[in-house]
Amino acid sequence: MSAGRKVNTLSLDWGTPENYVVAVKEFFGGDIDLDPCSNQYSIVGAKVEYLLPKHDGLKDSWNFKRIFVNPPYGLDRKRGTGIKNWLYRCAQAHKNFGSEVLALVPVATNTGHWKKYVFGKANSVCFLYDTRLKFLVNGQNGGKGAPMSCAMIYWGEDHERFLRVFRKFGAVLRLDELKKPQAAVRTEEPQMELVSEF
Repeated sequence: MSAGRKVNTLSLDWGTPENYVVAVKEFFGGDIDLDPCSNQYSIVGAKVEYLLPKHDGLKDSWNFKRIFVNPPYGLDRKRGTGIKNWLYRCAQAHKNFGSEVLALVPVATNTGHWKKYVFGKANSVCFLYDTRLKFLVNGQNGGKGAPMSCAMIYWGEDHERFLRVFRKFGAVLRLDELKKPQAAVRTEEPQMELVSEF
């Protein structure tokens, strides 16, 4: 939902560009069941939308078949949550409910949240060619480019479908080989803290 802002941003109204919304809907066969971090300007059009900031999508059920997540990239100082909490919920929705989850997030492969909730948990990733992804601002084109590269991550079982839909957007890689037991990697829910994510 929001992206490309400084970590201390208060804006939650940066939206997913239309070409990625179209691709997500194509991947899911036309319907998105849940957008847990939507906003009043969102063009995602999920059947169920938790509208930030009033409706905290981290607290309610993610027991839905098809979930799309474009979380706030900065830290929510009021709630003490950040992107790691959203990635944790993505991994847990797939594990606990068999949900298929797509998440549009910054590439941060050196962080603990990628190591715990992406590598070894997600099936596939598309590192987007569009390295200055321009998010919608209040539902309109014209936003500044994101200050970091982004990726579409997939928790699910159908890598071939993910490859077919997302290869036009970037380099698609399988991650399921990383699902071997990793004794050293803890996967409990992240603690809420007031520190920078990046």
